[in-house]
Amino acid sequence: MSRIAFRSKILHFNDDPAHTGAPGTIMAYDDGVLVVEDGRIAALGTPEEMADLTRHIKVQHVPDALIMPGFVDAHVHFPQVDMIASYGKHLLDWLDHYAFPAEIGLTRFPARARDTAAFFLDELLRNGTTSALVFATSHAHTVDALFNEALKRNLRLISGKVMMDVHAPDDLLDTAASSYAHSKALIKKWHGKGRLGYAVTPRFALTSTEEQLELAGRLLHEFPGVLLHTHLCENTDEIARATELFPKACDYLDVYKCAGLLTNRSVFAHGVHLSEDERTALASAKAALAHCPTSNLFLGSGLFDLAATQEAGITLGLGSDVGAGTSLSPFATMSEAYKVAQLRGHSLSPYDAFYLATLGGARALHIDRHVGNFIPGNEADFVVLDLAATPLLKRRLGHANTFEQMLFALMILADDRVVRQTWVAGKLAHDRDA
Repeated sequence: MSRIAFRSKILHFNDDPAHTGAPGTIMAYDDGVLVVEDGRIAALGTPEEMADLTRHIKVQHVPDALIMPGFVDAHVHFPQVDMIASYGKHLLDWLDHYAFPAEIGLTRFPARARDTAAFFLDELLRNGTTSALVFATSHAHTVDALFNEALKRNLRLISGKVMMDVHAPDDLLDTAASSYAHSKALIKKWHGKGRLGYAVTPRFALTSTEEQLELAGRLLHEFPGVLLHTHLCENTDEIARATELFPKACDYLDVYKCAGLLTNRSVFAHGVHLSEDERTALASAKAALAHCPTSNLFLGSGLFDLAATQEAGITLGLGSDVGAGTSLSPFATMSEAYKVAQLRGHSLSPYDAFYLATLGGARALHIDRHVGNFIPGNEADFVVLDLAATPLLKRRLGHANTFEQMLFALMILADDRVVRQTWVAGKLAHDRDA
């Protein structure tokens, strides 16, 4: 038995603070002790409560720090990490000029795919992200590259081969039959291996035929443990095009519903321009949304309606959506989510934001029985955040009188420099100062 313990400020959530004010929803310790045993959470409490468990081990005291669960990125594209911050127009033009060429580069050069996957995962860890739902490309070897590198790092990661058989460059096109066959083989090869999971991944309705979407739905029926991962209502031009391509559908979401893709294991990225009917349908199906504020702002896609989403009761996580997203840092994502909410006349509290970046994201990806908070038995994925990482942050936090004020300053001012350590399954995976 291997037992280690950490003493510091500690934060985690047992439920969504936006929907319940019940005692125990927010667990914030000004002075807490986290005990990890054999890679899992053993206990959490005050130093007095943990005295017996820590009597015979050295407790690592981390002053000027905050320990919390590892962040969860609910939507990101690993092939696009090399073209982050590329000047472009709106979504569809940007895909043609940047996203598709970047993905073609990885499909033509497998060694580049392996190198990009390794760099991408190390960047996630450097930013404190320990779990993610990740787009690969339409070629199976890019999924293999990502999963192999994730397996080396023992990450809880979900990905899948992109399915797209129309309206894209020839180098990225598959067929309905080949996408089904290759996805099925990848599911059998990777799903449940180590801490890996698979997501059936049609890019979006615009690049799939009805046949391909229906075969994607068949995969979800055949393998009920996998996720569905795609895009929805990101951009008004995209919605108009979907309406043209699928005239029988009532709305954009109905395109997926008709193919059997609207389920309680579906994760839809964006949802910027959802109708009330679409929100109701998402909530009824217990599907999830990934809110991606940095990419929505960067591409001028629009302002996500957080208040309406929360009111509808839709499960929600936060996504960086790199490369249209402008940072892999969850702090940047939370900061922009706050500003988008402000522009919509809604206030995103720091507790709500940190919930969405941890347990909320874990729930959206159906991995909350493993990660997302410090419930005993959960896998010990956590970050140690340096509250004195920069002179400005240290000075600002000197004027923070409450835990909530501290969190808000963090979500606005922090970046990768704040992540002192990232721990994965109880083992140190990133050390800023090493």
